[in-house]
Amino acid sequence: MERLLEFLNGYWAELLYKTWEHLYISGASVIMGVFVAVPLGVILTRFQKLAGWVIGIASVLQTLPSLAILAFFIPVLGVGKIPAIVALFFYSVLPILRNTYIGINHVNRDLKEAGIGMGMTGWERIRHVELPLSMPVIMAGIRVSAVYLIGWATLASFIGAGGLGDFIFSGLNLYQPESIIAGAVPVAFLALLADYVLGKLEKWATPEGLEKSGETARGGS
Repeated sequence: MERLLEFLNGYWAELLYKTWEHLYISGASVIMGVFVAVPLGVILTRFQKLAGWVIGIASVLQTLPSLAILAFFIPVLGVGKIPAIVALFFYSVLPILRNTYIGINHVNRDLKEAGIGMGMTGWERIRHVELPLSMPVIMAGIRVSAVYLIGWATLASFIGAGGLGDFIFSGLNLYQPESIIAGAVPVAFLALLADYVLGKLEKWATPEGLEKSGETARGGS
């Protein structure tokens, strides 16, 4: 404990900077994933035959080792934060894409037909009916993606992207447990914080009536 406190006293400024780097890398990847995967998931609900192929390809990419994906982009994008963000973006797509597709598909058909009966256009039905009602499922995918990426972002250290992985791998190479702890504990904290904040955002984005019905269902189960 004494060595850990000495380490933190000497490297607290660098620790704060590395924490910001880590949050920036993982956050940018998740945001990119949301902007790509949510619209793509909505589109796939209109093209059911294509959906299986696209989700299957995304599933294959998800199985590739993280280091392999990071290394793949080095010849194209070099080293640093940009290739790390792009590589992690590919890992963010599947949970968000799959949950968006499932959420939209499971919206009550009667509600969709009610929107058509009210004269809503396709875009209006997506915006006012399908997305709000599927928001809990979509947000669950975003939460899973964010938590995973915060953990995987430690590997970005291998290609010079910075982040808390610098402390972890430096501690492993130099046999300094205090450096490993100083890197690993903030990563775990960031993951828990992201899950909590996105959970609050999910409640805010979920229509009030849907949230209450969900609570009632959970209470009765």
